Amino acid sequence: MTYAIQANNLARQFGSVRAVNDVSLAVEPGEVFGLLGPNGAGKTTLVRLLNGVIEPSSGTARVLGFDPAAQGGDVRRNTGVLTETPALYERLTARANLTFFGTLYGVPEAELPRRVAELLERFGLAERADDRAGGFSKGMKQRLALARTLIHQPKVLFFDEPTAGLDPEAALQVTTLIEDLSRQDGRTVFLCTHNLEEAQRLCDRVAVINQGRLLAVGTAQQLARGLWHGLWVDVTLYADPGAAFIPHLRTIPGVLDVTGDGLTFAVQVQAQADVPQLVAGIVTAGGLIVRVSPREHSLQEIYFRLQQEARS
Repeated sequence: MTYAIQANNLARQFGSVRAVNDVSLAVEPGEVFGLLGPNGAGKTTLVRLLNGVIEPSSGTARVLGFDPAAQGGDVRRNTGVLTETPALYERLTARANLTFFGTLYGVPEAELPRRVAELLERFGLAERADDRAGGFSKGMKQRLALARTLIHQPKVLFFDEPTAGLDPEAALQVTTLIEDLSRQDGRTVFLCTHNLEEAQRLCDRVAVINQGRLLAVGTAQQLARGLWHGLWVDVTLYADPGAAFIPHLRTIPGVLDVTGDGLTFAVQVQAQADVPQLVAGIVTAGGLIVRVSPREHSLQEIYFRLQQEARS
């Protein structure tokens, strides 16, 4: 497979501080990949390495097949970067900002006005197109900055804490726009954040980082399976099946433990594949099922468990 982003033992040293420590990861085309970690974990440094802004101390990387260390210009012509600070020219209008950055990226002169107008419309800024960006709210500035990252139609987008400092409504607007960029446009998104709810909503897979070192990479389900043994299933019955029911559940293949009694109880099974067998066993024993609900660990639970294990 040709990956959109790939890093192999990538590292960056600043004096005695190893900001990025032998990071290896691969991001598929069209994927929303989240890099989660506290402030100072190395997220921004990794984005700079992958965009060829700084050179690695060791290791290699490829972005769309280009080596950022040797072909940084080629990488940046095909990527868009959005940080928590919009980095706009506030004395210029929204239209002028996009036109300026489009010119820098080499967008054809005949194409540029149409592309600017489309982006202003898409991001809800058409009515303020000729107002100076300095008079915009934080959320509007971030939407304009997001439009700026798309002016040259990049294949890969890097978002570094894109909703930091925004109020909940503005943050939701930006998050929804980011979601649309991947789901509708098929762009690859590399999202650095410590907003776990944001990551849970947006990301196909995540990597958790601390002190420059990757702790784990995978989907939320994959990470949860590696952290917790077995799967707990909450079961609610319509009527009390009697005293012999719980002992019967313990005999079902795949069942590890049963807690509770009466109409509501929890069953621990070895894996999700054992849930249908559990349901069949309950029905065979005369249980009238109202609800069967496998527990899913939230990304927040997974994140803090990984960080706790890293400290221990």
